[in-house]
Amino acid sequence: MKKFFFLVLVAVFFLGFSGPSALHAQRRKISIKLASMVPENTPWGAKLNQMAREWDQISGGEVELIVYHNSVAGEEADVVRKLRLNQIQGAVLTSFGLNAISPEILTLSCPFLIRDEGELDAVLENLKSDLEKRIDDKGFYTLAWSKAGWARIFAKTPVTFPSDLKKMKTATNPNEPEMEQALKTIGYPVVPVSSNELIVALNSGRIDAVYQSPVIVASMQLFGITKYMTSINIAPVMGGIVLNRVAWRAIPERYKSRIIESAKRIEREMDGEIQRLEREAISTMTRYGLVTRQLTPEQNQAWYTDVERSYPVMLGTTLDRDIFEKIDTILKNYRSRR
Repeated sequence: MKKFFFLVLVAVFFLGFSGPSALHAQRRKISIKLASMVPENTPWGAKLNQMAREWDQISGGEVELIVYHNSVAGEEADVVRKLRLNQIQGAVLTSFGLNAISPEILTLSCPFLIRDEGELDAVLENLKSDLEKRIDDKGFYTLAWSKAGWARIFAKTPVTFPSDLKKMKTATNPNEPEMEQALKTIGYPVVPVSSNELIVALNSGRIDAVYQSPVIVASMQLFGITKYMTSINIAPVMGGIVLNRVAWRAIPERYKSRIIESAKRIEREMDGEIQRLEREAISTMTRYGLVTRQLTPEQNQAWYTDVERSYPVMLGTTLDRDIFEKIDTILKNYRSRR
């Protein structure tokens, strides 16, 4: 009888600690708030919503991804600060936001260093793991990268040579003082202007040109004032989906590989979508009066030569020397095989 009561007590004890309440703790819902600057009614917004549904299915509802579209969580500088404070746990960031986490990323946006899709693919293929480690060392996990198009020059008057742009005031992002310094070093007069002030600044004459993705210029209707686009690619516009370390560690290991697979698939799908959107944006703007200044190979080279003279000055200050030299080596090897 004593043995019976002892076994009952043991059973009650373990049920108390491994019964329904413990099971509930094991299956607790992990909510991840993810900030995005992109409107929900865009292909990017749709893909992020799709990713949220996939994470829910993968985890059986245990991992809940809540997407805050339309810059509801603030501008990128605010988003990075909130990520560090764990007020939000994830974000879709452009190169500006990624630079705020790891300044080495800025080197990818160095003017005229990476010149086309093939070169960008070669750089990412060889350097992505290095860049991801640097971001990881700062307390974040990179789920996916995105190629978000190419920055080009849009101006009130035609721009063919570097000397043309050096006569104009070009807008820069006020949250990117490093890029502002880089352009000043090359010799371009720049004026920091926030995105919501661009139209006013263009109309008032405060600036004469912008360098932006055609998709952004189309969506903001800037081409009504900056009627001339120069065909040369200034730099790739990069983006990435990152989680802070708190969120990444909270996700059970059994789900992580499939969550990464989901994010990578979204990345691949969006890369093709962005290229399509860029072509459509240029086509639409052209129908409404945009004029493309198509440069010859010789004219392109004039831009490359002008900027290359300034690279030594920027190394170790504006640009990370180690990353720059790695990119330069990758590009030399890639170009030699063309």
